Amino acid sequence: MSLESQELDELKTKIGRDPTSTELQIVAAEWSEHCSYKSSKRHLKMLPMTGPLVITEKGYDSGVLDVGDGYVVTAHIESHNHPSAVEPFGGAATGVGGVIRDILSTGTRPIALFDGLRFGNIEKDKQAKWLFKNAVSGISAYGNCLGIPTIGGEVEFDECYKNYALVDVAAVGFGKKENLIKNHAQKGDVVVLLGGATGRDGIGGSQFASDSLESEDRSAIQIPDPFIEKLIIEAILEARNQKLIHAMKDLGGGGLSCAVSETADSLGIGIEMDVTKVHTRESDMHPDEIMVSESQERMLIVTNLEKLEKLKIICEKFNIQCSVIGHVTFDNLMHVKNGEDTIAKISTDVVTNATLLDLPSKKPAYLETIEDEKEFPLLENYSEILSKLLFSPNISSKIWVYGQYDHEVGIRTVVKPGVDASVLRLDNGKFLSAKIDGNPKHCYINPREGAIGCFEEACRNVVCTGAKPIGMLDHLQFGNPKDTEIFWTFLESLKGLTDFANDFEIPCVGGKVSLYNETPSGSIKPTPVIGVLGLIDKTPMISQKISENDCLVILGDTKNELGGSEYFEYIHKFIGGKCPVVNFVDSKKNMKSVLEIIQDKLVKSVHDCSKGGLAVAVSELCMTNNVGCSVSLEKVPGESLPTDKILFSESHSRYLLIVEKNKLEHLKSILEKNNTSFEIIGNFGGNSISFSNNSKPVIDLLVDKTQKVWLSSLEELVMHA
Repeated sequence: MSLESQELDELKTKIGRDPTSTELQIVAAEWSEHCSYKSSKRHLKMLPMTGPLVITEKGYDSGVLDVGDGYVVTAHIESHNHPSAVEPFGGAATGVGGVIRDILSTGTRPIALFDGLRFGNIEKDKQAKWLFKNAVSGISAYGNCLGIPTIGGEVEFDECYKNYALVDVAAVGFGKKENLIKNHAQKGDVVVLLGGATGRDGIGGSQFASDSLESEDRSAIQIPDPFIEKLIIEAILEARNQKLIHAMKDLGGGGLSCAVSETADSLGIGIEMDVTKVHTRESDMHPDEIMVSESQERMLIVTNLEKLEKLKIICEKFNIQCSVIGHVTFDNLMHVKNGEDTIAKISTDVVTNATLLDLPSKKPAYLETIEDEKEFPLLENYSEILSKLLFSPNISSKIWVYGQYDHEVGIRTVVKPGVDASVLRLDNGKFLSAKIDGNPKHCYINPREGAIGCFEEACRNVVCTGAKPIGMLDHLQFGNPKDTEIFWTFLESLKGLTDFANDFEIPCVGGKVSLYNETPSGSIKPTPVIGVLGLIDKTPMISQKISENDCLVILGDTKNELGGSEYFEYIHKFIGGKCPVVNFVDSKKNMKSVLEIIQDKLVKSVHDCSKGGLAVAVSELCMTNNVGCSVSLEKVPGESLPTDKILFSESHSRYLLIVEKNKLEHLKSILEKNNTSFEIIGNFGGNSISFSNNSKPVIDLLVDKTQKVWLSSLEELVMHA
């Protein structure tokens, strides 16, 4: 682990001497891209981070939202990309463990998990299959052992992730406002390390995650132990209830180096600690290894001597090790000792504040012609094309994935995975809806509009459950920031997210930046992943069974926007075209109309149009309800378009509403009042998914046969090489 030459010179200047080897290790961990955000931090400030429901407190590692009646929801998102690309089971599992401890550090109980998974082409690439299968197993094993439901996520495959993996994990917590940890420290307070023993796993993990992945550095991979984590959760919450915790932080990137320095800096204190007091897994660990190990399932707690005795009793009860490793000082120094010897004594301000970079950016050359569309030969057999799309890895059912997760444990899950967004029951009679979304295909073609589209899609998904969006999480994943063209795509994505967040008054309550995501073939596509939380005051939209003669209404316009679509890329192998663009005015109108319609109980079900377009969205409704549908494409509102573009355009802000005939007039009156673009485009019944255009048949697929392959195709692909 090392600093760049100019950083070493800067450190020497700041402390006025040569650093010790331990100081070098501490600062290298904290100044790494993974921990300091030195390339992105100055730009992240553009995002709106305050709002009427946002609770801010120094030292929190997760966002906090007030959901009324004395309750709060917490949320955070993390990634474990580099580790998962080397050791997918352990890498993905420890990603789950880390984000859970971020939730726990505020004093709230983790109640749900979400995972966003991206791999190479599993139809052709055995390595991608292996990574995918084992990452899913790692997430499943860890979450299921903890008894925390994994209730949503997304899975995507793209050539740009060849020999690599993106594993994003988001977590949601819930608790009473009065139980939030108010991070503070007093004279005489001690510093306690609680949880798993410190070992040699994960040494240099933050540095490993801050560079391009060029070697399989297995020593940087952390080893998961969900059973210790479960005990830690219960012990921490009991200690919280007894008000034994003054301040708390989980040990993530950089291990003790970052946890100690960041805690001290956020509280405006100093901490003196002794590495010989740290409980270790191996007896011969060097002090520097102890400071930068990223062994999992560890928490740092500040408390006083009186409360310490009660904390020890709780730890004994749950059979958790805890060590008093230091005490609070008021000199703003991080003082690390090895017994009687001082091995590091450095200002916490120096350690935690790496010099922020102002990197140059330049519009990528490929964007100059990316929107130019090719002329494709007119295709005749749209039934065959739709079948290919429905059975493709990106669109086929993900039941093989979420079927491995326990998504009902904890009895809060009201709307389960497999639909637009998942819904959790809260103790105050309200409901929380949540979804994560990303679309690297759109973001590659237009980073700004693509990022906005990811944000709007996540909002659409929670709106489909009757929820009003109240907060967002962003996870910004890009390649090497020192490449001017890649950094331009990062800035454009961030500007797009900022515009949407400001206009829709949805604050960013947390996030993560992951850079240096490179494969042997080059950088990944820009991959921002957006999580949106929505609040439902009364009753969530729980889909009812669709019956014969129910009507299909589409809300929103279909446009000539097939750039980055599954149709262009999977069927025509074409990367380019015009990326879908969100019209903010229409988006707001449509969201308002859908929420009003759900509140008035006028619809049986609501489903958004996204990946694969109208044809795929209608097919999903038919297959999940075992019912046929006849759709007239000439009635679809929007531009006059060729058949394939009406079927497969991925235009935003569109919703499919399933309505009983006797409620149509009431529904139409609301949509007309709100000046919303809509049309009745079809009727349910029979056993075929059928589309026609001006009475000419275009698609005709049997629901049962299509459903069977749609449900099984991903598992078949993964399990049978």
